[in-house]
Amino acid sequence: MQNHFTSWGRTVAAGLLALAAVAPTSAAQAPLGPPENPVTPSKVVLGKMLFWEEQLSSDDTVACGTCHRPEVGGVDPRVAIHPGADSLFGTPDDVRGSPGVIHSDASNAFEPSALFGLNRQVTGRRAPTFIGVGAAPELFWDGRASSTFLDPETGTVSIASGGALESQAAGPPVSDVEMAHASRDWSEITAKLVTATPMKLATSLTPDITAALAASPTYPDLFNAAFGSPDITAERIAFAIASYERILIPNQTPFDAFMAGSTTALTPAQQAGLAVFNGPGRCNLCHSGPDFSDHGFHNLGNRPIAEDAGRQDVTGDPADAGRFKTAPLRNVGLRNRFMHNGGLPNLTLLVNFYNGGGGLFPANKDPLLIPLGLSPLQRSQLVDFLQNGLTDPRVAGALPPFDRPTLHSEVVPPNPILFGGSSVGSGGLTPQMIAVSPPHINAVDWKMGIGSALGGAQAYLALAFSPAPAGLVLAGIPINISLDPTSLVVAPVVLEGTPGVSGAGYASVQVPIADNPALAGLELFLQWFVVDPTATGGAAASQGTRLTFF
Repeated sequence: MQNHFTSWGRTVAAGLLALAAVAPTSAAQAPLGPPENPVTPSKVVLGKMLFWEEQLSSDDTVACGTCHRPEVGGVDPRVAIHPGADSLFGTPDDVRGSPGVIHSDASNAFEPSALFGLNRQVTGRRAPTFIGVGAAPELFWDGRASSTFLDPETGTVSIASGGALESQAAGPPVSDVEMAHASRDWSEITAKLVTATPMKLATSLTPDITAALAASPTYPDLFNAAFGSPDITAERIAFAIASYERILIPNQTPFDAFMAGSTTALTPAQQAGLAVFNGPGRCNLCHSGPDFSDHGFHNLGNRPIAEDAGRQDVTGDPADAGRFKTAPLRNVGLRNRFMHNGGLPNLTLLVNFYNGGGGLFPANKDPLLIPLGLSPLQRSQLVDFLQNGLTDPRVAGALPPFDRPTLHSEVVPPNPILFGGSSVGSGGLTPQMIAVSPPHINAVDWKMGIGSALGGAQAYLALAFSPAPAGLVLAGIPINISLDPTSLVVAPVVLEGTPGVSGAGYASVQVPIADNPALAGLELFLQWFVVDPTATGGAAASQGTRLTFF
């Protein structure tokens, strides 16, 4: 085992040293990646930007990195609830997934989702790690991102083998749960990037991104540096993101130092945990190899197959029913949820799960899972090894190459931001102000909306350049924006939704923001008013929203 891991570490080190010496145009010398997509520095930095680019989504609020953060081991620090197969919240099949986009129709207008209404949708599985997975022959929990990468626009084979990262990267930008409106295609995405200002929404840019933008300030420039021409295609987007992910190799853990001969790199308790891992714990039967994964698929008996068939949905093979991909364990101690459904919140419960022989649902359960009979001390030692011995401090600290910019969605206070009071309408419901898209200059997809109002009602979106005095109420209606007639603009909107049904009313206002630098710093204040005969004063009011152009 020691020779195996030491050899892997030397190979990786040699590859990274060689990569550092590669000139931007010397793709043939790149040591990593399939031959169809050799890694180059210019591709890596472009992929890094695209990975952290919220403009890649159809509402400018979600990047790949929104759900995959180094500091939590490459997974999502957020936890949101998907109701699971029964579509009921608060039942045992609920999934701890990742928030995505508010559902929008093919024109990118808000449209209620059956499960989530006009709130952010949630993925049906937990976000897996994106770090150290370059050797995986398939990706996603069910392995649907295959080794053979097909060009998303033409369907032709772009990479015959070794392209799982590329296959995976092409999925989320067109998922109408994760990043896209319904029926979004790659032509829309690539056209948007042609005019988008790279990293416009991000702050605290990393040095490599800053240097790349100084030399190539537009996406066509960046694609030209990476691929030799300015053309932006789905294939090239996937190639760049995959190249970035390939260099994220977390091989500077205490375990790696221990295997290289530093006998004190692991504490005595962690060394004992390693012995449990490879011995009575039987962990290494599936969590093997340099990334601690056999890259196979196993049914752990965690939940009934009827809730999620896993790998069977990809292969159609009943033998794959309920099987999910073996998760790699490097940096597992940084993660906040475990299993494909996020059902376990910490490593102690995870170790106890395996110590008891896995889950309670026996159908197609892997025979490798047996009760282990580990003592409390052995379990504690195993948790210590997993928690600390496999953590790369560069990942935990978001240090190069795991460094990243700050996303717009992380900025406090948010922009736009809700404020002020609201009032109820029919059914005791308050109109929902939907204001999530960042108001940046040249925002081609900017929109806002309203939900939870009276279906088919007449509504008005009021806009002003200043807020109302705090606590202003007229005829029982809270007023959040200035009523100064010299600046007030009121736009009438008839709400969608079944007429007369409480909470069924919704609408969108889609207004591209001009590419005009003079707008920077301008503040707007907006509020919805819905004509509703049951509301105090005859109208139900939403909260206000303040947005600041940047």
